[in-house]
Amino acid sequence: MRRPLALAAALFSLPLIAVPLSTSASAAASSPPAKQTTLSKTKADTTSALAAICNIQCDAYDPALAKDDRVPTTATVNGRVLRLHISDGDAMGYASIDNGAGGDEVWLDRSFDGGKTWTGGSKLGDTYTPSGRTGWRTMMYNVDDWNTAGVGALRACGKAGDRPEIACTPWARSNWNAWSRSTAAATALMMSWNRDNGKFDGNGWWSGANALTAVIDNIKTSGMPSYKYAISRTYDLNINAQQGQFRNDYLDDTGWWGLAWVAAYDATGDSRYLNTARADADHMYRYWTTKCGGGVQWHQTNAYKNAITNELFLHLNAALHNRIPGDTEYLRRATTEWTWFKNSGMINSSNLINDGLNGDTCANNGQPTWTYNQGVILGGLTELYRATGDTSLLTTARTLANASTTASGIHQDGILRDPSEPSTCGDDGASFKGPYIRGLGILNAQLGDHPYSAYIDRQADAAYTRDRNALHQYGRHWYGPMNGTAHDCQHSALSLFNAAEMN
Repeated sequence: MRRPLALAAALFSLPLIAVPLSTSASAAASSPPAKQTTLSKTKADTTSALAAICNIQCDAYDPALAKDDRVPTTATVNGRVLRLHISDGDAMGYASIDNGAGGDEVWLDRSFDGGKTWTGGSKLGDTYTPSGRTGWRTMMYNVDDWNTAGVGALRACGKAGDRPEIACTPWARSNWNAWSRSTAAATALMMSWNRDNGKFDGNGWWSGANALTAVIDNIKTSGMPSYKYAISRTYDLNINAQQGQFRNDYLDDTGWWGLAWVAAYDATGDSRYLNTARADADHMYRYWTTKCGGGVQWHQTNAYKNAITNELFLHLNAALHNRIPGDTEYLRRATTEWTWFKNSGMINSSNLINDGLNGDTCANNGQPTWTYNQGVILGGLTELYRATGDTSLLTTARTLANASTTASGIHQDGILRDPSEPSTCGDDGASFKGPYIRGLGILNAQLGDHPYSAYIDRQADAAYTRDRNALHQYGRHWYGPMNGTAHDCQHSALSLFNAAEMN
């Protein structure tokens, strides 16, 4: 099992060591022809201006010295076989091309955003098969760049002689910070985190709060601290965004961030995160109104009373009470919220929770039973139980969980799905299953008999075998097949594996 590369404090202090990239293919295979040196030098000059990345070894390391060799992905082009080789012990990789002839070209691409782009369009280790040989390989290059917190991926690319067709293997990486289902999913999620603005995929807001929460949860469940740096950097870069303190005109967005900062406080003990969570809860409370008998409205200028906003309000206030000695106010708000919510009508006769209340009649509006509405309430009731010791809260939570884990409308062949779930990632709904499984995992860990462990494991096994690529990125459908990814689908999968590890 490979442990984390370094503690977070060290990640931004590592020196950048520049060494020349190899300008000779002679180190790429044993005893190459002398004439190949000149040819390789000409092509390698296209990447020699790039500063080498160093970790255990520096870029352009001899594959003959690799600690191990794993081939996670392959491709073919004009009868040639391209292979991506990973040395997990070195956290490096190299490319090879076989079944060909002299003049075949092979190189590596390296990406720090999950394969969306790669380093300057350059060809790392670009080299050619010498005359008289049928195969060749590049030098080895690092997967990650810890000087810039760059979480990387590699692929092998190549072409046959002068033919124009180019093929590349799928992206993959070493098992550094990716030795288990959850750590691999966390590392793949961090590929989409932008260190320049502290957001996932560059613009995720409420979904970004869920992604950060999933990363923080993984620090706890896996013991891997490598991405702890994302907590403070996300906070520092965004503390003054929108209404400040992660407050927003959408009150549910504010609630997601409040819970993220509770998780950050638990992970770090830094009181500024708890203070921000308090500011978020107080902001939400300003929009508790008497319409429909109580509850927090959805938006500052929209009086709609919906489930998710109020479930988040319950969870956040109960969590704050459990972390603030001597508190009475947050506990009062949480208990008042639950009294109102359970009598609001949003919980239907099947013990599933619809989206919200009709604006005119304040009756259940019959809108879809989104998965996150079934899950956030479970975490909230568990926190309120911890605050009060009232076992009836766990009884109610178990009733709701029994209903949601067996409801045919939110499952396909026993695997969780949202109503009318589309095939791709990148919208609000792609984030829904993550909070559901996180809430279920919190409840399951609290209950002595862990009644939902088998259910959670079944979801995790399905996603891992049916909805994953070689880079441990996940798609929309846990029952498969995989059809693209984004941070919203990825954080949902990470929350699933976190919950499985809590069993």
